[in-house]
Amino acid sequence: MANHVSALKRARQTGRRTERNRANASRLRTSVKKLQQAIASGDRAAAHALLNDTLSAIDKGIQKGVLHHNAADRHKSRLTLAFNQLAAK
Repeated sequence: MANHVSALKRARQTGRRTERNRANASRLRTSVKKLQQAIASGDRAAAHALLNDTLSAIDKGIQKGVLHHNAADRHKSRLTLAFNQLAAK
């Protein structure tokens, strides 16, 4: 454990940041999973409702540092493609 006052402060800050980052990542993963489940179940209405929210969550993930922008673009592309294939059926 940290002994210096500055080290104790850094430990507290790290804990808060870790908690915040974990929450942001979890929120993003949950949103993506809900959309993937809606697409897999063939529910167009639910998938359409979740698509914009999920794409927005991915964009926020870039801003928060949860995702690299290239990875985010890849996720958005694949999710949109899957949704479009569902809509075309």
